[in-house]
Amino acid sequence: MKHIGAHVSASGGVENAPLNATAIGADAFALFTKNQRQWVSAPLSEKSIRLFKERCQEGSFDPRYILPHDSYLINLGNPDEEAEQKSRAAFIDEMKRCEQLGLTMLNFHPGSHLNKISVEECLDKIAANINLALSMTSGVTAVIENTAGQGSNVGNRLEEIRYIIDRVEDKSRVGYCIDTCHFYSAGYDIVGDYEGAFAQLDRAVGLEFLRGIHLNDTKKALGSRVDRHESIGLGLLGTAFFEKFMKDPRFDNIPIILETPDESRWAAEIQLLREME
Repeated sequence: MKHIGAHVSASGGVENAPLNATAIGADAFALFTKNQRQWVSAPLSEKSIRLFKERCQEGSFDPRYILPHDSYLINLGNPDEEAEQKSRAAFIDEMKRCEQLGLTMLNFHPGSHLNKISVEECLDKIAANINLALSMTSGVTAVIENTAGQGSNVGNRLEEIRYIIDRVEDKSRVGYCIDTCHFYSAGYDIVGDYEGAFAQLDRAVGLEFLRGIHLNDTKKALGSRVDRHESIGLGLLGTAFFEKFMKDPRFDNIPIILETPDESRWAAEIQLLREME
């Protein structure tokens, strides 16, 4: 069974995210647990934590299908020591927020070498910071998101994701999320060679580590390394790809999250995808 939702707003407090997910007919969702544009935010209040858990229960949202996303400011592979430390502290704070909310995963973009260190050095930093964060928290899995490969971002090559996972000490608390827009833009042809691309994913990283999907169409060409999401069926992936995906049992029982650009379409997109299943 597929569990589908979107990255909904938590404006006014994290406790509003389950309400926003219910409003679009979702049975999964993503959220920011703090303001993603700020390094430091006020701690979660006991009231917000209680209401979030109550509303998840009322909306029948299982924590296994909630995939919070960390701040876009965080770069665990930052070559600057002070900036890396700032990112590390923010990441640990977000892991602890997930703990408080009873959530089991935190999704994040791996990082960027900023053209100042090698890719391998950057990946080593990311793995070391994940290990530190896991040692300071419990019950929350670090979920690495693949990237399109814009600029100096790492994580567009599947081998780089596996490199990080291989260096994480607690394999039970690390996994990855595939963004379909990023995957295609990074050069993996899920349109022209659907089976081949996902077989390559399994060989390179392992489907056993797959913890979620960001289901997005794309505005940019195969291998463009440009991250531009499009609404379902309106981009270069096309309706046929989504029909194959929704019938593919390999993607059952994980959160499938829309990050498509027109949130007014989310309810209709979720309904459309369910009709394809």
